[in-house]
Amino acid sequence: MSKLSVVVSAYNEENKIETCLKSSGFADEIIIVNNSSTDKTEEIARKYTKNIYEQKNDPTAIDLQKNFGFSKATGDWILSLDADEEVSKELADEIKTLIKKNPKENGFWIPRKNFTFGKWTEHAGWYPDHQLRLFRKDKGEFLDKHVHEKIKIEGEAGYLKNHILHKNYETIPQFIHRAIDLYCPSEADYLIHKGYVFSPFDAIRFPLDEFLSRFFTREGYKDGFHGLMLSLLMAFYRFIVLALIWEKQGFKEVKDENFLENTGKELKRGSKEIIFWANEEKQKQIKNPIKKNLYKISRKIHLN
Repeated sequence: MSKLSVVVSAYNEENKIETCLKSSGFADEIIIVNNSSTDKTEEIARKYTKNIYEQKNDPTAIDLQKNFGFSKATGDWILSLDADEEVSKELADEIKTLIKKNPKENGFWIPRKNFTFGKWTEHAGWYPDHQLRLFRKDKGEFLDKHVHEKIKIEGEAGYLKNHILHKNYETIPQFIHRAIDLYCPSEADYLIHKGYVFSPFDAIRFPLDEFLSRFFTREGYKDGFHGLMLSLLMAFYRFIVLALIWEKQGFKEVKDENFLENTGKELKRGSKEIIFWANEEKQKQIKNPIKKNLYKISRKIHLN
């Protein structure tokens, strides 16, 4: 019968790792990669497994470091978890049933519920947030240093129904710290590597487009004030990415005799886009077909 190894890579996660490990008790073995933690992470982990391996922490290669844990697993299947995640009971049952059947797929995407600032975020691009975390031993690994890359597998991948539960950001300083010190520098390097050509007005476009995408296109407004704040924070995230690219390119001087005028045009374009998408989503909320048509006519009149 197929065996399952849960692999957890952790650094200073004494406040969260116990919940993760308790939820992993259905697995045949638990592998912990302790990335030189200085708190009680290892002490807590030893209550659940003797399979603890040490390596030096590298914040710039968080995902690549997980491959070390994969190499230590002895199971036929590997479930990769972060210390701030837990396996729902329904997911545990689904995985146990699945691997008994020896499916044709070599990996499976798992939906993830993100709990951010104390609330499950259902919109703004945060759900279903599929993560490829379950895969056959030696058929999957991280290949890219870029933070938030997905596991690459050989062969086909399927989808599971039940959830990983993710205790995401709990405080605003935590969000800002991770963004500025970890994720944004990685994202800036990634875009430069991919050939991004710097444009000064991307300082406006990057955060604006991110906000429009999060709050309107991906319906962040349905999460209320949480959705608004998350959309604005993600816009800030994109602004920092652009600012870091500017820094990495030597704070390039922008020579434009009409800089004020062109900046004004860009801001005006952004303002129009916000109004357009706000009205577009408002129109979707109108259920009465007559009222909806009247609203469409009213919008056209105001645009002309």
